[in-house]
Amino acid sequence: MRAIPSGFGAFVMPDTDLILYQPEDGPPAVQVVLRDGNVWLDRARMADLFQRDRSVIQRHIAAIFEAGELDPERTCAKNAHVQIEGGREVIREVVVYNLEVIIHVGYRVGGHRGAQFRAWATDKLSDYVVKGFAIDDARLAGEQTNYFDELIERVRRIRTSEKHFYEKVRDIFATSIDYDSKTDNAKQFFATVQNKFHYAIRGRTVAELVAARVDSSKPNMGLTT
Repeated sequence: MRAIPSGFGAFVMPDTDLILYQPEDGPPAVQVVLRDGNVWLDRARMADLFQRDRSVIQRHIAAIFEAGELDPERTCAKNAHVQIEGGREVIREVVVYNLEVIIHVGYRVGGHRGAQFRAWATDKLSDYVVKGFAIDDARLAGEQTNYFDELIERVRRIRTSEKHFYEKVRDIFATSIDYDSKTDNAKQFFATVQNKFHYAIRGRTVAELVAARVDSSKPNMGLTT
């Protein structure tokens, strides 16, 4: 087997990068890392996912890399995992494998779990690519209030970043020698920029958002603030 390259950068996973996958047929949920536009599992969690012994998972991974089906340089990483040992925090490096490896292992162990996980992971990755994040519904519905607070804080940071970016655009435009905020050209410019922000975030312009939300059966025609 080709060795896992030693040059991988280790990274400590923030708690918000951990989401739970609950298999449809009821086995215990598996904790999955969502990072860099991919999902990652270590051997132990892959064994839980496919209900196989760790040695079986390791053997399949070794065979996949030995056969050249996948490149470990591209499909593996080292996760710096923080754990408590003897009352103190210790950082242990754990090798994690991306979705390609997980799917290949799934084919080798057989059964339907590989296909189920692939469908779930594809859905989560679609959210991640489009929105920049994916929400763990299982944790959100549970009693982990810290996770909800972390999501609120993340949204707050995103909104603040958007505000600062818009202010920078406005400040740059204001440096124009003939800038006058009351002119039609200035108003049109800022309306266009704002529309572009809305489209980038929601995929619709302001007019399209209003048209989609208007509903004569709702109070104030469905107007939201």
